[in-house]
Amino acid sequence: MKYRTLGRTGFEISEIGFGAWGIGGTQWLGGNDDESLRALRRAMELGFNFIDTALAYGDGHSEKLVGKIIRDATHRMYIATKVPPKNRLWPARPGIGIENVFPYDYILRSTETSLRNLKVDTIDLQQLHVWNPDWLYREEWRRAFEELKTAGKVRAVGVSINDHQPDSALELIRTGLVDAVQVIYNIFDQTPQQHLFPLAKEKNVGVLARVPFDEGSLTGSITEETVFDPQEFRAFYFRGDRKKQVVEHVAALQKDLAAKNASLAEIALRFTISDSAVSSVIPGMRTVRNVERNAAVSEKGPLDAATLQLLKRHAWSKNFYA
Repeated sequence: MKYRTLGRTGFEISEIGFGAWGIGGTQWLGGNDDESLRALRRAMELGFNFIDTALAYGDGHSEKLVGKIIRDATHRMYIATKVPPKNRLWPARPGIGIENVFPYDYILRSTETSLRNLKVDTIDLQQLHVWNPDWLYREEWRRAFEELKTAGKVRAVGVSINDHQPDSALELIRTGLVDAVQVIYNIFDQTPQQHLFPLAKEKNVGVLARVPFDEGSLTGSITEETVFDPQEFRAFYFRGDRKKQVVEHVAALQKDLAAKNASLAEIALRFTISDSAVSSVIPGMRTVRNVERNAAVSEKGPLDAATLQLLKRHAWSKNFYA
């Protein structure tokens, strides 16, 4: 496993982190806690030292599972979590004030809950789980983050940027008030390269790349016949004719990559670590098999310039979260 610095925090984190949404249960079905714990432990054995979770993942269940295993770590582990929006709306909606989403006291209370779930005294990176640029100059989140830092309850702070809206955090990065941002970045959504990545590098702000497989599209495993449990998040994400759209785009992508001696999933993950602005990519993992496959990608490193140029033609403007 290779490591990168998370912006100005100085944290040396694994360039492939453990995305812990799926182990929370609720919106991702088919897993179980025993396998999730085995996956977490195997990740640590393979050199993963960064885990991204959230209080909203299974109403704290993901955090509690992470809390069970990090005490057994033989190396320094860095844990990131998130404050859920109080109104439980993802993404943040235009016109809704921060007092309804991230009140000062609520941010503090949520952080205390996460500390208890994780069984730690300090959270390495606390993030707001949604972001609206209209909140930039509001004191609620600024004061809460500053107080948490001063009290030693969090070491660094950041935001998880709304789906497919990387430019909505540009002014936030310019303020210097956050240490890291989390953004969707994959072969289909390459927009962070345009403005977000250069600015983050200039301001020394860490970048966490999420959804590297586009919720499964970029593993090549989604077909028009794929059926998801109605209770699972992906039943919504791939509703209507969206599986057909995915199949068409993935077929074109695989045709262009036919000469590459690598799976689509490997190429997709290597794509995300090919930009030096990315501190860590956080694919969701629930099984030992996926942990081992993802860990192996770090050894293979970034893609060559010719492949990256080829992949530019496969950028796809869509928003399946809407």
